[in-house]
Amino acid sequence: MPHISRRHFLKAGAAVGAIAGLHSAPLFAERASATDWVTLGKSGVKVTRLAFGTGTFNGRQQQQLGQEGFTRLVRYAYDRGIRFFETSESYGASQQMLGAALKGLPRDSYKLMTKVTTSDFPDPVKKLDELRRNSDTEYFDIMLLHVQTSPTWPVDSERWQDAILEAQSRQTVVTHGASVHGLPALRQVPGNKWLDVAMIRVNHKGVHMDNDRDQWNVPGNVAEVVTHVHEARAAGMGVISMKLVGEGAFTDRSDRQQSMRFAFRNAGVDCVTVGYKNTAEIDEAIDNLNLALA
Repeated sequence: MPHISRRHFLKAGAAVGAIAGLHSAPLFAERASATDWVTLGKSGVKVTRLAFGTGTFNGRQQQQLGQEGFTRLVRYAYDRGIRFFETSESYGASQQMLGAALKGLPRDSYKLMTKVTTSDFPDPVKKLDELRRNSDTEYFDIMLLHVQTSPTWPVDSERWQDAILEAQSRQTVVTHGASVHGLPALRQVPGNKWLDVAMIRVNHKGVHMDNDRDQWNVPGNVAEVVTHVHEARAAGMGVISMKLVGEGAFTDRSDRQQSMRFAFRNAGVDCVTVGYKNTAEIDEAIDNLNLALA
């Protein structure tokens, strides 16, 4: 496959994005469920509506299970129909633990997403290959630029964008996007022609969500976040929701149910990722999402 330059990608993608926006799918089909496969916008990549996250408290919660316990939890989620798993360079050993937990399962039976830190690392291409080794996979279905916080991130991260496009040309990455933190970064998402997928913090209370200074304990601007989610989807992007339970802040199940309902019915996200520490939490998340879709 020929190398794709960022400039040619953006030029070609502008028309595709406009078409995708005109033909966006319904929010969900009749009798939809948590484990249905849904398409992430113009990326064409299909994932299950509910994902398995490995970054609760930067992955510490999952890592405390140990490899054996974590593998049992991953396999339980897989058997229950969750086939979308996500990790990140910043989650430390979670990458290797997830790779070990998924080992032996047919690679085409699940989707794998990771996130790369856009640091001053001298060779982004080598860094992406390092992430593949960490996760013991030949390719990632989704590669995200992680924790973009600056209003200038689309320019600041250009060399990482180029490296991801180069990885796509080698078929070690299928599609790409970014996770954003803070309103200054989020405001750059809807009009960004490079993005196929956006990962955005969404819950009904604004807990650990986006505000003007990306302050962790300051309530987020829920209304503005929802507006940008709608704009991103209208532009043809797939939207993945995170912080659905406020990084564990929602200890009341009714809040977790309301948050799930809000993410899909009000914000209109495509899928959500939740971190789990036991099988009961997986069962509840599936039930909560099924209820939200009913």
